[in-house]
Amino acid sequence: MAAKSSLKTPKGTRDWVGGDLLLRDHIFTVLERHGGTPLDTPVFELGSILSEKYGEESRLIYNLADQGGEACSLRYDLTVPFARWLSMRSDVQHIRRYQIAKVYRRDQPAVARGRLREFYQCDFDIAGVYDPMIPDAEILCIIVEVFEALEIGVGVKINHRNILDGLFEVAGVPADRIRATSSAVDKLDKAPWDEVRQELLGKGLTEEVVDRVGGYVQRRGGMREMFASLGSDAELAAKKTLMEGVADMELLASYLEAMGVVDKVSFDLSLARGLDYYTGLIYEVVVDGTNQPTQVGSIAAGGRYDDLVGMYGRRPLPCVGISFGVDRIFTILDARRKKKSSSNLRGQAEVYIMAFGGKEFEGLLLERMRVARQLSGAGIRAEFSAKVKPKPLQQFNASEGVPVAVMLGQDELEAGQVRVKCLHVGDKDAAKDKGQLIPRENLVDEVRRLVAGTP
Repeated sequence: MAAKSSLKTPKGTRDWVGGDLLLRDHIFTVLERHGGTPLDTPVFELGSILSEKYGEESRLIYNLADQGGEACSLRYDLTVPFARWLSMRSDVQHIRRYQIAKVYRRDQPAVARGRLREFYQCDFDIAGVYDPMIPDAEILCIIVEVFEALEIGVGVKINHRNILDGLFEVAGVPADRIRATSSAVDKLDKAPWDEVRQELLGKGLTEEVVDRVGGYVQRRGGMREMFASLGSDAELAAKKTLMEGVADMELLASYLEAMGVVDKVSFDLSLARGLDYYTGLIYEVVVDGTNQPTQVGSIAAGGRYDDLVGMYGRRPLPCVGISFGVDRIFTILDARRKKKSSSNLRGQAEVYIMAFGGKEFEGLLLERMRVARQLSGAGIRAEFSAKVKPKPLQQFNASEGVPVAVMLGQDELEAGQVRVKCLHVGDKDAAKDKGQLIPRENLVDEVRRLVAGTP
């Protein structure tokens, strides 16, 4: 038997239990509201499906030992498996898809910052031929709506691969080093320019080229402001593919203005998204208040990947999507939950059943059981102390985080009544609130009303 000190989960993984599961499931529920067709794919794919899709990030793929003549790997994300599925389904021309599942990366973990080796992603994608930038705008609007529902203030950084590649070309980056340059620039949300500059020099770029790259990728601002800045540079304006990207972004800006979310978006030329499969618009979501690195880094990211499906032999099918980092979102909400012990996500129960009495108090265990059964039979999650004669303080401590209490007393029960009370933890008037007596037969309806109205 293993020594107790050696019992732990593998690096970069975690167990989920109790209130953590409830909070995670709450995140799932919010994300699923915007989903279309649900999809589930295997946790591992043929190695050939994943190879050469992630650029330098391919080193983080978990490869599995050959079993039965098939070399497989754990999925790195949910996007490539979706593209593989689309390539196998020639009958699917348009689809709005969502998927919530675990993915795996052989990264250096930092659990407190939401960086894990096994973690959940939630993907929402729109595949099919549509008029330009309409699905892209819808995805960005969904991003804003999701984080508004989760009450997390965010900013969305956006860029366009055609613009970024055009900037690199004008700066003098050789064509065969553009992707490597993108991967290095993509680290600017975690590292200062001086570090990224040294990495670019190490990739064989000259100082002149690197400094020109730096002059471009450190520019950011509002969309209209950035359009003016790019258009005023004659050298950039002469680059056809770059200006095609600008035209896409201008169209997108008009849609975002109509949707009322343009103020959540900033145009950031340092955003590169190191994955090789992106072809157009790219975006990354950060906690509001700063575009500098936060403790948990980006909490969602995605973009357009029009060529990925075509890599598997099918005619290309345009796609755009977003991946939400569920574990990083959980890290933020969990910190908030710990500051607000009144959160009704703290425990599973919606109701805590208590019993009180004088010196001859016998605990009313059987009555607590009957009330719990009455509530659970009506679909209300109820708990009570597993003691015959629980003390009042024990019961109040156990009810922390539960929104409603049902209080039983011998005299009230004999009169066919029970007392119900909202438990507003932290409310200075809560201790004075004795709740209200109601007929026993009205208990279910009253509890439902209180649970629905509890903050």
